Amino acid sequence: MLTTNHLLRVFIMEGKGQKIQLSDPEVSFSPQAVLNFYCATYPILTTATVSGPVITDDTVQYTFTSVIGTKG
Repeated sequence: MLTTNHLLRVFIMEGKGQKIQLSDPEVSFSPQAVLNFYCATYPILTTATVSGPVITDDTVQYTFTSVIGTKG
């Protein structure tokens, strides 16, 4: 018998040497929409990029990486 499970989405905010796990505000949001949602709370995300998904520990993880202060 085939069983399917809905994997929870988790968003990881990376910047200035720290990682913060953010919950999924709305499952119908795209990862970019979730990034925009959290920009009001975390202004550092206004210049962040989205990477992923990576499936880890039965969750789908997306990473928001801030590019402020990065040369290149």
